[in-house]
Amino acid sequence: MEHSLLFLTAVKSPSKRVRASAALMGLGQLMARQWVKGLAYLGALAAFIAYMAATGVRDIAGFFTLGTVEADPWLGTAGDDSIIMLLRGLLTFVLILGLVLLYRSNLRDILETERTGAYGERAPGFVLSMRSFLNNKFYVVALAIPVAGVLVFNVIPIVFMILISFTNYGGDIVPPKLVDWTGFESFRRVLSLSGIKETFFRILGWNLIWAVLSTAVNYFGGLALALLLNKKCVKFKRFWRMFPILAYAVPGFITLLAFKFLFSYGGPINHYITAAGHSAVGFLDIDAGMKARIIGIFVNAWISIPTSMLLATGILSNLNPNLYEAASIDGAGPWQQFRQITLPFVVFSTTPVLITNFIGNFNNFGIFYFLRGGLYMDGYFLASDTDLLINWLYNLSIDNNYYSIGAAVSLIIFLITSAVSLSVYVRSNAYRREDSFR
Repeated sequence: MEHSLLFLTAVKSPSKRVRASAALMGLGQLMARQWVKGLAYLGALAAFIAYMAATGVRDIAGFFTLGTVEADPWLGTAGDDSIIMLLRGLLTFVLILGLVLLYRSNLRDILETERTGAYGERAPGFVLSMRSFLNNKFYVVALAIPVAGVLVFNVIPIVFMILISFTNYGGDIVPPKLVDWTGFESFRRVLSLSGIKETFFRILGWNLIWAVLSTAVNYFGGLALALLLNKKCVKFKRFWRMFPILAYAVPGFITLLAFKFLFSYGGPINHYITAAGHSAVGFLDIDAGMKARIIGIFVNAWISIPTSMLLATGILSNLNPNLYEAASIDGAGPWQQFRQITLPFVVFSTTPVLITNFIGNFNNFGIFYFLRGGLYMDGYFLASDTDLLINWLYNLSIDNNYYSIGAAVSLIIFLITSAVSLSVYVRSNAYRREDSFR
């Protein structure tokens, strides 16, 4: 909308130089004798036109067709690579968006030049313009590289993944075979096709239970540990705080592999069980059932509670102790003080972190991958009863080439986590009552 208004303002301007820049990017700057800026804008436009003539138009056409000639190694036919054509088309659209933003910059620059001239001042040259830009908009320069990195390594892969979910890429249909656009077919298969649908809703139900339960255990476990170590009666506090921090310092996958060995048939737990005359227990076996899920929650707590403890310790140090003295005078007991003073203060301060922990637990790939990865159970399509959606996504796309279905699942994961996190955050006191604890 703003770009359209800027274009209309430039087209209707009485200035020939503004209309010239609206017609040909950089021409108005050249007419104003701003040679470096004018040539830079014209050079960028010329490079874009050359790219579009050489390969850009073909890449856009390939984006919509995803190829028309299938490769045949026996006949020596090279054919089209649908996925490369999809990616090249996406990058071309990104370049078009970049040109639109550059064109907008060109109009804003020439309008500013005309406003400067209207006051009888000389339009600044390239060096002065760059110096003014660096002084007034240094944040743009400072954030340019991080934003470009996010665009290249986050935004474009996410958009590419979303586009893959609307194709039939995967299974037997992989290059050199041609891939086609199929619309919402992958989502329909996830939500309605027998086997896949049942697996999806089973895993989704368990994934939600896991995310809520593990987040609550980790959060309140860390808070309880921080409160315990914050008591005046506890001696050698630094010594006791050292052990949870050491558990956190050990790399997570090493801890997971250690627990996998601990609960395996040949591990020390089963050694003592068999030594007592009982049969070995398959804690992580294919028929472990609820035992494997409980072990996963326990192991995740072992890894995550130290983080929650450190966070809660820092927050509790900022809590005014006079509140507890006043509450004691009013007759409030320890539980009432915790419920009315400690918990609201800590939750208020850590709501964004709590939401982040929920999303992290919802997408916690490593726990069950290292503890129990590679198991496929009856009643599940390429999954087991402890797999989360992120594990199932890995099984579908990486291990079994169901890329389009995996992309559809990943998009569903994104929609679920974003909807839950945003809805919880906007309803929390941290968002609605920002000044309450200041």
